[in-house]
Amino acid sequence: MAKQIKAIRGMKDCLPGTTQIWQKIEGTLRDTMGAFGYQEIRFPVVESTDLFKRSIGEVTDIVEKEMYTFEDRNSDSLTLRPEGTAVCVRAGVEGGLLYNQEQRLWYMGPMFRRERPQKGRYRQFHQFGVETFGIASADIDAEVIILTARLWKSFGISDHVRLELNSLGSNEARAAYKEVLVAYLEQHKDKLDEDSLRRMYTNPLRVLDSKNPDVQAVVADAPKLSEHLDEESVQHFANLCERLDAAGVEYQVNENLVRGLDYYNRTVFEWVTESLGAQGTVCAGGRYDGLVEQLGGKGTPAVGFAMGMERLVLLLEELNSVGDIRRNVDVYVAAMGDVASIKAPAIAEELRDAVPGLRVQVHAGGGNFKKQLKRADNSGAVVALIFGEDEIANNAVTIKYLREQKEQLTLPMAEAHTTLAELVG
Repeated sequence: MAKQIKAIRGMKDCLPGTTQIWQKIEGTLRDTMGAFGYQEIRFPVVESTDLFKRSIGEVTDIVEKEMYTFEDRNSDSLTLRPEGTAVCVRAGVEGGLLYNQEQRLWYMGPMFRRERPQKGRYRQFHQFGVETFGIASADIDAEVIILTARLWKSFGISDHVRLELNSLGSNEARAAYKEVLVAYLEQHKDKLDEDSLRRMYTNPLRVLDSKNPDVQAVVADAPKLSEHLDEESVQHFANLCERLDAAGVEYQVNENLVRGLDYYNRTVFEWVTESLGAQGTVCAGGRYDGLVEQLGGKGTPAVGFAMGMERLVLLLEELNSVGDIRRNVDVYVAAMGDVASIKAPAIAEELRDAVPGLRVQVHAGGGNFKKQLKRADNSGAVVALIFGEDEIANNAVTIKYLREQKEQLTLPMAEAHTTLAELVG
């Protein structure tokens, strides 16, 4: 017997039964994007390694430890995309979408990071992202946050997520603050862990969001970034908060929220939950006004966010918010006799034409009436449609309810269409 080949560690199959949940989530995301007038963009899975070194920052965990990078046959260094923002910017610049234009874009697809696999975190994972370009004012920051709030409402989980906000200020203000922060951290080196000591000179803001309790105690007394912001950033953040207040979106200001990527400036935000244990961030993003120019385009203001799809699926399952979406079949067609069996596929097609959206599965593989009804029940269908010689002769159908205590009934086919239309709302 040949040795069984298994999936690569940290790369998970999405099996029937779970795919329906994904399809429901993806449909809600697409519908919401349409409601806000956003357009979909799609881009490659493989990109030049330099794209991520220049955008994410060489001194980050993603670039240093987690990227899947390899040389192709031309000795070019290529990387499986670990995130979508830099790729979207690259595609926008290359496609001529950004300069002197406003764009509201969204994307969805797999990303790759070689992290330690755990619940809700995989090496191949899926992200949904939104990126907007060409708008410098706080109204677009507010819009993308309001958009995410609508998503939680659509999924029925608004009471289980919390919005945290902060402002990183301008690049100049942040650079000046880094010097002040490093000077403070140097006085407390003995209390910093290895990661914080390494980041102290390369990316000191990341020390602020350390999860180590000892480091958190040091950070609690550190100089506040909010006290070193430039006036324009202060006004931008105040305007954002005013707009969120007006829209009824609740939030908490978290001055230690900095995000892990180098390209952020001004607004940063996270939606967090207490319902997933350590994997508490469901959605995160912010403003990145310098990234387009950094990647070879003309200076363009930008703001966006990304959410992990696997983590969202987990959250919906944990909160029992997936609803009745595992059902794959509405109607199961059972045919009694050779004549009915031959005509059953044509009858199913007639039903699909008459009732758009109706999911009809036709029995295959033979078997007696009892076996066919068992298959109908296992399919998850709401009703079984039974065709025999009498039904065929009279252009009628017998409807047997599988999920409700209702008497089965025989109807002319035209009347059956109306009854079955109720199954798809």
